[in-house]
Amino acid sequence: MKIIFLGTGTSIGVPAIGCDCAVCLSGDPLNRRRRASLYLETCGLNVIIDTAPDFREQVLAYNIKRLDAVLFTHAHVDHILGFDDIRRFNQVQKASIPVYGSAATLADLSRIFPYIHRPEKPGLSYPRVTLNAVSEQFVIGGLKVTPVPVRHADIPTYGYRLEAEGVSLAYVPDCQELDGKASTGLQNLDLMILDTLRRRPHPTHLNLSGSIAVLQKLGAKKSYLTHICHEIDHRQTNAELPPGISLAHDGLTLDL
Repeated sequence: MKIIFLGTGTSIGVPAIGCDCAVCLSGDPLNRRRRASLYLETCGLNVIIDTAPDFREQVLAYNIKRLDAVLFTHAHVDHILGFDDIRRFNQVQKASIPVYGSAATLADLSRIFPYIHRPEKPGLSYPRVTLNAVSEQFVIGGLKVTPVPVRHADIPTYGYRLEAEGVSLAYVPDCQELDGKASTGLQNLDLMILDTLRRRPHPTHLNLSGSIAVLQKLGAKKSYLTHICHEIDHRQTNAELPPGISLAHDGLTLDL
C-alpha cells in the first residue's frame, strides 16, 4: 500500500493570501501546503480522498494518471471544489468513476455541481460519476473502507478507516472531537492521520495539543498530522512532537 499526501493545508492554504508571517514568507518547501487531500494506491486501485480546490495541480505534481474511486469526508468547499476535474479522468479512462460519501455530502455535491446529472452533449464534458451513499463498512475491490462519523462544525463529516494487504490506516482531516464510538473504530491502526489546525484552540478543529492527546490515546503505530495552517512552522513544530507523531507535508509518500 502506498499513500501520498497531496495536500496538508487548511482551507486557505499556505502561504495565505496577503500574509507576511514567517511561515508564509518561508523559503522552506515543507511550509507550502495545498488544501488537504490523500492519494491511496493498493490492490490495483488508485483512490483519492477529497477533491480539493488544488486537485488538478496535485494530480499533475505527483503524476497520478488513473482514478478508480473518490471518497469524500464532507462538503466544505476546501474538500470538494476540485470535483469538476474528475472529468479528465473520465475522458482518459472512458468510464464513470464511483464516488462515496454520506448521503448529506452527496446531496451537497449534486446541489453545487448539478450538471453532473445531465446527459453529455457533443463538444461538452461533465464529470461522469456514480454516487454511492455509505454509512457502514463497504469494499472497493480488495480495499475495505469503514466510514467513521466525527464532529466537525455543523456539517455531517466522516473520517475513513482503510484496510488492505494486511495494513490498516485511518484518515480524519477535519475534526473537533472524537466521541467514544469513533475512538473505538480507530483502534489497532498501523497509521493514523489526524487534523491539527494550529496551536491555539479553534471552534471546529483540533489544535496541536488536542491532536497529540487524541493520538496518544488511540495508540497507532505511527501518526501524522494534517490540515495545518500558517501558524505552524514545519521543522520547528516537528522537533517538538512526541515520538511516533509527525507533521505531514505535501508530497510525503509512505509505503506501508
